[in-house]
This record gives sequence, structure tokens and C-alpha cells, in this order.
Amino acid sequence: MFDALSDRLRATLANLTGRGRVSAADVDTAMREVRLALLEADVNFKVVKDFVARVRERAVGADILESLTAGQQVVGIVNDELTALLSAGDRTFRLQGNPAVILLVGLQGSGKTTTSAKLARLVVKMGRQPLLVAADPYRPAAADQLETLGRALELPVHRAPVGTSVLDIARGGIEAARRLARDVVIVDTAGRLSIDEALMHEIATLAEAISPAESLLVVDAMTGQEAVSVAEAFAAAVPLTGLILTKIDGDARGGAA
Repeated sequence: MFDALSDRLRATLANLTGRGRVSAADVDTAMREVRLALLEADVNFKVVKDFVARVRERAVGADILESLTAGQQVVGIVNDELTALLSAGDRTFRLQGNPAVILLVGLQGSGKTTTSAKLARLVVKMGRQPLLVAADPYRPAAADQLETLGRALELPVHRAPVGTSVLDIARGGIEAARRLARDVVIVDTAGRLSIDEALMHEIATLAEAISPAESLLVVDAMTGQEAVSVAEAFAAAVPLTGLILTKIDGDARGGAA
């Protein structure tokens, strides 16, 4: 998505960089193309509207247009605003607590289980000792899948007998981590095919009970703008600390990020 968007923006702004003075009309023409590029990348129209307005205000509202390097300065403003947009928020990955608990939430099929294993691998590279917890008692073979991934990474996986509640599985995983001297617990939770009251209640109760250091929402990039609605629903139920967008290497446009 970012390569395609970069190519489109580069082509759009090339007309400005090779020129000296530019007019407000030139900026408006470029901004129309930028707007189209962002919308085609599936970026929310409100985000696009605000972005374009900020760029135009900075470009036209200053003495830039009278400069002999106006074109280059306008391109620089677009770059600055894109960087600010994409780097917004706190990027600190907190592993606090003994053990530090990481809670992964999201809809079914978003890639939570696979992401749990990838996250565990990252945590190992950070010098920590993670334990994976299979807290999805509803999806057939969910625990088997996590256990297979755990074996591939040579990491322990905590699972519980069929019928054990999600809360008891998570609490048991934390106790197992202390017993095994593992300092990070990654809890792979259950999802649903769509957002419902039962899922939100279960996730909210779990988060309150285990007080995770990180509550990460896993969303499928292929769902486009629906990912934004999913994020809003989960954020209302759980104090989210971060987002993991999966399948971004497919043909997803990824503007939901």
C-alpha cells in the first residue's frame, strides 16, 4: 500500500518540484490529486479532508508561493504532514509487571493466533521469556494451532480442558508463567465473526481481571474501512494500547491504518 501510494504522490508532486514560483491554483490542482491518491488507498475521507486542508493552509497561508523554491517547499509540507499522520501516537512497547501480560483482541479470522506467535518471537529477541496462552475455547483446534506454533518456536503454551472459562484460562496462564519463571504472558483470546454484546462483555471482563500491560487490537487490513469501525467498538470496551494490522502484505490498500 505504501509503495503504491508513494509512487502516486511522487508522480503527482513531480510537477511542483521542477518549478519555481507556483500559484494557489497550482497547489489546489496538486491537492486534488493527493486527495484522490489517499482515497484510492482507502484512507477515511475525514482524515483525507483534514490532511489536505492542513497542507493547503500551510502552503497558501505563508509566503511560500512567492519563493523561488515554492514547489519544493510545498512537497516538503506534504511530506511533513504525512510523516506526522503516520507516526502519531505512543509507540512505546511496555512490558511491565511480573509477568508482563499482553492481551490480544479482535474478530475471528483477523490473525490473532498467528500474530501471538510472531509477537512471542519478537519478545524473545528482546531477551524476554514468553508463555503463550490459548484463551480461545470456542474455535475448534485454536489451542492446537497455538501449540503447533509454540513448538516451532520452542516456547511453552498454556491450554486448559474443554469447558474452562476464558477468565480461568487466562488466570491459569499467568500462574503457569510464574511457576515456569516466564516473564511475559501473551494471551490469545477468542473472537467472533462480528461484533456482539457477548464478545465485548467477555473481553472487558477479562481485561479488567488480568490488568494487561498491553492490550493490542488485531485487525485484518483486507476489511478496509470496516477495520476502523471494529477499532472503535473494541476501544469502547477495552483500554487499547496499540494496533496490529495483519495481511498488509496482500492486496489490501491499508488506508485504515
